[in-house]
Amino acid sequence: MRVRRSTISWFMLFIALSSRLTHADEPSAFADPVDVTFTADVDGSEQKYVLLIPAKFDADQPHDVMIALHGHGSDRWQFATGNGGEMRACRDVAAAHVMLYASPDYRAKTSWMGPNAEADIVQIITDLKEDYKIGKVFITGASMGGSSCLTFAAIHPDLIDGVASMNGTANHLEYDQFQEAIAESFGGTKIELPNEYKQRSAEYWPEKLTMPVGIAIGGMDKLVPPESVRRLGAVLKNLERPVLVIDRPEIGHYTEYEDAKAILEFVVETAGKNKKTEE
Repeated sequence: MRVRRSTISWFMLFIALSSRLTHADEPSAFADPVDVTFTADVDGSEQKYVLLIPAKFDADQPHDVMIALHGHGSDRWQFATGNGGEMRACRDVAAAHVMLYASPDYRAKTSWMGPNAEADIVQIITDLKEDYKIGKVFITGASMGGSSCLTFAAIHPDLIDGVASMNGTANHLEYDQFQEAIAESFGGTKIELPNEYKQRSAEYWPEKLTMPVGIAIGGMDKLVPPESVRRLGAVLKNLERPVLVIDRPEIGHYTEYEDAKAILEFVVETAGKNKKTEE
């Protein structure tokens, strides 16, 4: 029998929406964060994500949701409250489009989107769809999160309507940093489990990335070298997929606010156009 997290009560929702807002008349305003705890289906552990509800939220109307994934060494609060350009851009774009905004631990500081983290994200999406009227689902992140959002979108293209990756890797067989943490997350080393590492490398599965894709690259990034996402972006362009690549050769392991916002807006707006075309 499936153990499901407790649904956020309407009382909690009222409190969140009634809480003090910062610049409440601006499109980037959210209610105070709701820290959600759930029991993970995959292993019964207690897991968490932060939910931000936009000031203009209407429970009777469908809303898109943005899932934002933190970097290595951080947790769910990085993209929920952090002041970095990447984090502010994600929240601003989500709020401007009146989206729900979810920032999960996804197994916290050393996730790298291993099997348990993947299962948690699937469960969060399922639960949000049960609790709210959800339209499109977007996923984004930076660094480890930029790698992980590509991994998740390639494995679960049926769940994702757009993905925006900042300073991530698309090839875990090639990537050679944080290997101890990644091996723990993936269940073994790349020598022991090459197929697991390949499965979680979006570069090997461009045909599955049918949704709009945004990629931000720092050409001087030594922590997560950009070659694999460059190659992935080029292949997607050759396949005539909706993709925007912003490649800044002069910067390192970060994405400026304007670039993060640009790839996010591209993904959201292109997904909206695609939906209208299908209709």
